[in-house]
Amino acid sequence: MPFAVASQYFFYFMIYSFLGWVLEGTYNLYSTGAFRKEGFLKGPFKPMYGFAPLLLLLAMNLEVPLPLFLLLTLVIPSTVEYVSGWLLKTLFHKQWWDYSSMSHQLQGHICLRFSMYWWLLATACLYVIQPLLELLYRSVETMWGSVLPAVALFATADLLWTCWTRRRGEKALELSEG
Repeated sequence: MPFAVASQYFFYFMIYSFLGWVLEGTYNLYSTGAFRKEGFLKGPFKPMYGFAPLLLLLAMNLEVPLPLFLLLTLVIPSTVEYVSGWLLKTLFHKQWWDYSSMSHQLQGHICLRFSMYWWLLATACLYVIQPLLELLYRSVETMWGSVLPAVALFATADLLWTCWTRRRGEKALELSEG
């Protein structure tokens, strides 16, 4: 993948990850009265909201038939959510969301109800939000090349800081229990 395309996809990843943080915060505000909900990362990003649209954009570029593509808008976000939940629970022994009390769920990581929400959101994202993001990218493309290293550094630092503090917290908990 040429650097220019990778740079553009990284832009989309960061924007969608931020929009996911806003979406979850808004949902949390509506459901609990508080905007801030603990997520995996410390910063204002939810990577699974960045990965799902990127995978869907790649599928869209393959020009698969519309019925198959619409199925992918259901399967890909649900798969990303399941894998994210499983990885976070496996690596950090914590479950950030739990659908186990809902019907038609799989190990508490995904459920049919939220998969349908993700399907609607993914479809709207690709056909409404993505064209707007493409316009935004075109308007900031020359500046993005200069800002990209700082954004990548910030995202990497957030990931490393989060992993380090969560591992340190686990070790402290093990010591206090032992």
